[in-house]
Amino acid sequence: MMGECSDILTELESWYQTDQGLNLQASLQSALEPILDTAFGYHLVQVGHTRQQPLCNNSRIHHRAYIAPQGGQHISLVAEAAELPLESESVDVVVAHHCLEFSAQPHQVLRELHRVLTPQGQLLLIGFNPYSLLGMVQRLRGLVGNSLWQEQHAVGRTRLLDWLRLLGFEQENCHFLSPLPVGGSGSGARLAGRLNAWSERHKLPLGGVYVMHAVKQVGGSARPVRRARSRPRLIGLSVPAATPRQGDHAA
Repeated sequence: MMGECSDILTELESWYQTDQGLNLQASLQSALEPILDTAFGYHLVQVGHTRQQPLCNNSRIHHRAYIAPQGGQHISLVAEAAELPLESESVDVVVAHHCLEFSAQPHQVLRELHRVLTPQGQLLLIGFNPYSLLGMVQRLRGLVGNSLWQEQHAVGRTRLLDWLRLLGFEQENCHFLSPLPVGGSGSGARLAGRLNAWSERHKLPLGGVYVMHAVKQVGGSARPVRRARSRPRLIGLSVPAATPRQGDHAA
C-alpha cells in the first residue's frame, strides 16, 4: 500500500510539472483565491496526493497545515486522508486535493473530512472531472497501461453531491476549470485559453477539473463512531497567538 501511495504521489506530481499541469495549477489558484479570501477561522488544512502544490498560501487564515501521505518540503504532517490524526471539529477550512479519486476508501476519506471540520466549516474538494476531454484521455491512458490513471477512480459531480448530502454538507458552488488543454504560448494555446475562460465564465460542466465548495451544516447527520484501536494519537490544534493582518476581521 505504501509503495502504491509513493508511486501515485510521484507520478501525479510529475504530471503537474507538465505544461498542462502548470496551467491547471494556475487556474486552481485563481479559482480558490476569492473563496479563501472570504474564509475566516483559526485553522486551514490542505490534504491530498501531492506534496508540491500548496494552494492556500494566500489565505487570510494564518495557521495552515499541508498534509500528505509522505514528507516533503511543504508538508506539515504525514498522514493518510482516510485516518487524519486531528481532533474532531477542529479545522475551519479543508482543501482536499485529489483526495477521493486515488483512495481505496473514498467514503471513509469524506467522513474524515467531515469529522475534522467545525460546524459551518468549509470544504473545497478538487478532483478530475470524468466527463471531460481530460477525463476521457486519462481513462484511455489507464486502459493502455499508464499506472497513474489505472489507479484513478474519478468521482463525478452528481455522485459526489449525493455523498455530501448524506453527510450533511450543503453545496455552495462548483467551478469547472480548463475544458481544453493549454500548453505553450502559441496561437493555439491562446485560443484554448480564451475558450476555457468563456466556458468557466458561463459555468459549463466541461472542465477537466472541478472545485466543489460545500459547507458542513450544524444539523447534519451524526459523526460516525470511530474505533479507538485504529486511531493514532490525535493532535489538538491550539489557537495561534499571532496578531491578525491589518484589514482582517476580528475573531
